[in-house]
Amino acid sequence: MDDEQGISDRGPARSSPRDSLFLMASLFAADGRSLGRARIRNLSATGLMADCEMPLAAGQKVALDLRGVGRISGTIAWSRDSKIGLAFDEVIDPQLARKPVSSGSAQSMPDYLRAPRAGRLR
Repeated sequence: MDDEQGISDRGPARSSPRDSLFLMASLFAADGRSLGRARIRNLSATGLMADCEMPLAAGQKVALDLRGVGRISGTIAWSRDSKIGLAFDEVIDPQLARKPVSSGSAQSMPDYLRAPRAGRLR
C-alpha cells in the first residue's frame, strides 16, 4: 500500500514514464571493474530496471554502456536478488536506445547486398 510520500512495498514512486524492452548492457563499478552483463527490462529518462548476472548492492555507483546512448552513470536505488533499479546521474533520451543499429546507409552497401528492385537486370 502507498503512503503519503509515494513509497510502497515496490520502492519509491517513479515520476518518468517507462518503456518496456529487452536490451543487454555491460555494467562497471566506479573503479572500472566489470560487474557483468545486465538485461534491461524497462527504461526511462531517469533510470532503468534490469536483471544482472551478479547481485549488486543498493547505493552502489555503477556505469553502463547503453546502445544508442553511450556511457551512463548512476546509483543503484534498490536491489532484490539479481534485479536492480538504477537511478541515472543525468537525464537521457530513452528513445535513442530503441533506434535500430545500422552500420551504414544503403548507398554505401555493395550491390550484391541490396534487395533487388523490380525490373532491375543483373
